[in-house]
Amino acid sequence: MSGEGAVHLQVEGPIASVTFDRPEARNAMTWAMYESLVRHCGQLRDDASIRVVRFRGAGGQAFVAGTDIAQFQDFRSGEDGVAYEERIDACVQAVESLPMPTVAVLEGWAIGGGLALATACDFRIATPGTKLGVPIARTLGNCLSMANVARLVAAVGRPRAERLLLLAELLTAEEAHAAGYVLQIAAADAIGQAGDELCAKLASLAPVTQRVSKQAFNRLLHAQLPGAADLIRAAYGSEDFREGVTAFVGKRAPRWQGR
Repeated sequence: MSGEGAVHLQVEGPIASVTFDRPEARNAMTWAMYESLVRHCGQLRDDASIRVVRFRGAGGQAFVAGTDIAQFQDFRSGEDGVAYEERIDACVQAVESLPMPTVAVLEGWAIGGGLALATACDFRIATPGTKLGVPIARTLGNCLSMANVARLVAAVGRPRAERLLLLAELLTAEEAHAAGYVLQIAAADAIGQAGDELCAKLASLAPVTQRVSKQAFNRLLHAQLPGAADLIRAAYGSEDFREGVTAFVGKRAPRWQGR
């Protein structure tokens, strides 16, 4: 497999499976993988025979460990950050706007962009060792788009979202389950069967009800959502962000200056 990774689509009857396949990098997303994900979602959105879509990371060690950080080395200004967040928003929205129910199967790490993709799904199941978070206050010094902040607050509540974004803490599968974010915890050797059973149950229910209910939830989430280009520009245009990327790639702790 090339370093670009891949996103595979497999269809079996009414259930489609999308696999993030770059296990040597914990399935960290490259631009090519994001583009492939959007193409697959476009194909699935228009296929009335698909009743459920399952998302899973290859290798059993991670769902998606965010965006490949090396790609940020080319950023030169806050405008690069605005363009990036718009691009990520389009990818996450492609998942969120699928008309059929979606299930994220979480094993290991679901970090940054991986947590955003999991949050865009309707249901999540996880293994006991799963870790969820957005530790950018500890690593890169950037920020999330307004839409991704809204999804996170809606999914886990503001207090936990503040822990994730301001304290750079990680949630365990058990805490995410207690919060209702994770529907079910299953052992590593049983997670596949648990996903099969959940997908089969969803596929047996009324598709019109599921479709219009999803649309209602999404309309509520995005109604009067404020803009955030100024906030994104400030974060990605900061010296701290450039320091965070340099430190991450250099495998050292960043030295924050607050500017």
